[in-house]
Amino acid sequence: RLPLFQAAGKKNSSNLLALNEAELKEQFVKGDGPGGQAVNKTSNCVVLKHIPTGIVIKCHQTRSVEQNRKIAREILQEKLDLFYKGENSDVFKERKAAEKKKQEKKRRAKENLERKRHFKEMQQLDEN
Repeated sequence: RLPLFQAAGKKNSSNLLALNEAELKEQFVKGDGPGGQAVNKTSNCVVLKHIPTGIVIKCHQTRSVEQNRKIAREILQEKLDLFYKGENSDVFKERKAAEKKKQEKKRRAKENLERKRHFKEMQQLDEN
C-alpha cells in the first residue's frame, strides 16, 4: 500500500492515498464545451489515467494546464480512495454526511412551507 498523507486544499483534510507518478499516464488534449476558439485550439485539457485500476480523469476546469493537472490529481486521489476503501473512505463519509444535511434542510423547508400554508388558511377563516 501507498503511504497516507494529508490532502492539501481540503476543508477537512482527510487521509488520502498518495499518488505514485510511475502509475499515471498523462495526456494533454483539446478541450470541449463553451469558449469557442480559445478552447478548440489549445490543448489544456488533462486526461489522467491510473494504470493499475484503469480509472480515467478528464479535467478541463480552467484555462491553465498546471491548474488542471493539480485538480485532476486531486480528483483522482478521491476516486482511488473510494475505489480502495469503499464505504470506509473519508470521501464516501463526507458525501454521505453532505447528503444527509441536504435532506434535513429540505425537510425543514417543507415543514416551514406547510406551517405558512396552514397559517394563511387560519387567517382566511378568521376573515370570513
